[in-house]
Amino acid sequence: MTEPPEPDAPAPPRPPVPQPVRVSWYLWIAACVVMVSGFGYSLADEPRVVSLMLEQPRDPRVTAAQVSAGVHASLWQFLVGAVVFALLFLLFAWKAQDGTRSARSVLTVLAGATIVFQAVIYPNWVKFAACALVVAATACLYLPGARPYFPKLPKR
Repeated sequence: MTEPPEPDAPAPPRPPVPQPVRVSWYLWIAACVVMVSGFGYSLADEPRVVSLMLEQPRDPRVTAAQVSAGVHASLWQFLVGAVVFALLFLLFAWKAQDGTRSARSVLTVLAGATIVFQAVIYPNWVKFAACALVVAATACLYLPGARPYFPKLPKR
């Protein structure tokens, strides 16, 4: 039977953060800035978004003012959502730097959701740039140099 480690025993030394994981961290930061900027750009481009929405078939009882108000509210909601996603990206990217395997998995799921939303909700070139950064940041976490840094959990 093995003895549990003493509480005062020093923790085993952590391996250095692999280069792909470090690059991924910086790509996540860039993706967050670009993603929030993309939704800010959509908000600044509100008149064009409203005109695009007015061109779509709609119920004749819905007025242009109502469409404009709805677009305005949704753009602000999406901007707040982008900030929340950016904070989640940064949190889990930070945890991935610690070698937390579940953080890598969460980032992968968030990246997939982000790509879908960025491409569907009022797309623009800034959002597509954010998608490219998200894909690159996620891919860095799965490169061969980064895989050993995210060990599988031992089976019980």
